[in-house]
Amino acid sequence: MTRIELPQHEPLQIQVRWMIRRDMAEVLEIEQGSFEFPWSEEDFTYCLRQRNCIGMVAEMAESVVAFMIYELHRTRLHVLNFAVRRSHRRLGIGRQMVDRLIGKLSPERRDRILLEVRERNLPAQLFFRDSGFMAISVLKNFYQDSTEDAYQMQFLAPAAEEAMPRRMAG
Repeated sequence: MTRIELPQHEPLQIQVRWMIRRDMAEVLEIEQGSFEFPWSEEDFTYCLRQRNCIGMVAEMAESVVAFMIYELHRTRLHVLNFAVRRSHRRLGIGRQMVDRLIGKLSPERRDRILLEVRERNLPAQLFFRDSGFMAISVLKNFYQDSTEDAYQMQFLAPAAEEAMPRRMAG
């Protein structure tokens, strides 16, 4: 049987930078097109005014194509919101943003990333699993807008993973 080699594509060239006020219209557009229960502009504003909350965007050709909102905690990063414009999904943009966040981890300080994913959001679950995250718990009735459960997922920095105690059977 002949094996067909598909061409490997280079990841798209994007610029990841801090979110600024003028990005809000495009971020809201991505949010509206991504979620059944989207955040409002007030939700974004409230969150980003918190001292430990950071917004990042991915930009291509001077247009915002993705965003991520995360919190800094003493030992971890916590992703609160993350979306890629529908027309730009599965092009490696989300992966580049997650890789950027993973690059902020260090064994001495923040050694893990936590996030929650709706139980019905299989594409996000698979994306994060493929990015090295593991589901660590189910959060019952997690969302205020529905009775839906969430999977809490975690990425551990490699050095942190080695330091984790192993459970013994029995």
